[in-house]
Amino acid sequence: MSAQAPAAAESPGEATREQMNIVIVGHVDHGKSTLVGRLLADTESIDPAKIEQVRELCARQGKRFEYAFLLDALEAERDQGITIDAARCFFRSDLRDYILIDAPGHIEFLKNMISGAARAEAAVLLIDAAEGVRENSRRHGYMLGLLGIRQVVVAVNKLDMVGYDRAVFDRIEAEYRAFLTRIDLEPAAFVPVSALAGDNLIGPSEKTPWYDGPSVLAAVDAFAKAPAPAEKPLRMPVQDVYRFNREGDTRRIIAGRITAGRLSVGDDVVFEPSGKRTRIASIEGFSEPTRLSVEAGRSTGITMTEQIYVARGDVMAHADRPPRVSNRLRANLFWLGRQPLRRGRTYKLKMATFSGLCEVEQLIEVMDASALSDAGHPDRVERHEVAEVVLRLRRPMACDLSHEFVETSRFVLVDGYDVAGGGIVRDVLAAGDEDDAVRWTTEVGAINRPLREAKHGHRALLLVLHDDLDQNGRALAAALEESLWTGGKSVYRLDLAPGDVQKVGPGELAPRSITLGLVAGLLNAGQIVIATVPWSDDHTHDEALRMPGLDVVPQCQVRFRTGGDDQGPVAGESLDDDRDWALDPSLEPRALHDVIKRRLERLLAG
Repeated sequence: MSAQAPAAAESPGEATREQMNIVIVGHVDHGKSTLVGRLLADTESIDPAKIEQVRELCARQGKRFEYAFLLDALEAERDQGITIDAARCFFRSDLRDYILIDAPGHIEFLKNMISGAARAEAAVLLIDAAEGVRENSRRHGYMLGLLGIRQVVVAVNKLDMVGYDRAVFDRIEAEYRAFLTRIDLEPAAFVPVSALAGDNLIGPSEKTPWYDGPSVLAAVDAFAKAPAPAEKPLRMPVQDVYRFNREGDTRRIIAGRITAGRLSVGDDVVFEPSGKRTRIASIEGFSEPTRLSVEAGRSTGITMTEQIYVARGDVMAHADRPPRVSNRLRANLFWLGRQPLRRGRTYKLKMATFSGLCEVEQLIEVMDASALSDAGHPDRVERHEVAEVVLRLRRPMACDLSHEFVETSRFVLVDGYDVAGGGIVRDVLAAGDEDDAVRWTTEVGAINRPLREAKHGHRALLLVLHDDLDQNGRALAAALEESLWTGGKSVYRLDLAPGDVQKVGPGELAPRSITLGLVAGLLNAGQIVIATVPWSDDHTHDEALRMPGLDVVPQCQVRFRTGGDDQGPVAGESLDDDRDWALDPSLEPRALHDVIKRRLERLLAG
């Protein structure tokens, strides 16, 4: 359950109180949930009625009341006595408001711990005084450093179980401080506590007269608040592009969430990785007054004075402070996949709204996170190990370094359907040879694609049509092939079967290698390639298909959607304005043909 403070009338100053996210981490059974529950209770940040409700529930179940039960809302957690997911609660001190994230400590739930810690600005890390420093204690410390969390308080808990022995505390502090020093993490304080008894949580305890440092509350209040995201340079990962032609609105609205900085009408902006520039014409929102400016933390839409092609995954920034762009990154990552990460294997990288294929170009160093020692197998990264790697993407990506921005420097790697690892960008390397991205093609000899295009009198082009249940895609593809061929164009039509493509995620299709090779060979021959993708339960007509590595030629797709854009290109549109065409299947076949052919003619001549 989420613990909340009792409702009270806010004073004018309370509305502007500072807020900070704190994550509580540590090995399983080291007392994280108990510490948070006791902290909430002792500072009266939780409704006393909720405490009594949990006490009564424990009595009915024949269990001893524990403060941890104030947070562990899932039945499985109560039954097993462990935290499975990251529970959140709200806490108030005299200085500021806090969102406390109680992250799971069991090794099997490290993914949940990472997702919880990724939202935090600082951390309290618990170590059981009776058990001492465990492997997971070291893993959690490493993960905090990997996620860029530099403000950490270490609470040595359950001092009551060792008789408040100072020697035990000193030994744990010396051992763990030495470990944190090796990963360049300097804790703000080591605090001896008993979460069960409340010692040194919100004030000094008489049971530890030998300790003269801050309490957990005082140490947390001493954390420095990071600069507001709005004060940083502008970053807005593009979520989607909307058009409402059906209502006679010809504008393209670029939608996304501003993760850093401010944006105003009239600002000059750049979209990376393409480097295309424009100026903000308006700031749009649903059912709200017109805005002239917007800042970090808000989802918004914008229109541009010049129509340029923008796609999901692009990052908008002010023209004078753009993100970095490359297809090669040096990164630190933590691997959680059941299959080892290996050099040369292909994975999907997701960062903000970007999603693209990458491969491990180099394993610089592979380490055991719990011992900070060489893992002994430089050819792979096993589960729960960490590594410094060089990743090579199939197409360039806009990103930042880990110490600069959060949302555009943290990423996850997907292996198949599973999130198998996460990491941060440490450096952006020189871009690799883009020709290597199409290594599955075999273009040889001096007669290359541009020469063939010149002989044909038009550019090579890929058009993908997503079929629907009425097979409008196949019918349209056949009509376009005949029309283009009759008009003197070199065109080749492919009817892809379900086995020629694979579903790689929600709303995403990817061609198989043999399909890529076939399409690439035809494009290298200067052909116009028209390919249809069948409709089925697994491959729906709403999913997007792109051919990675073939960005040297125009790629466009046709999808069928009731109420789609059937007006054709707007006069004065850029040739790159739109490559994703949604058509209304209820239109006459000839009208559909004419809309697509008119757009193709513009691209072929470009």
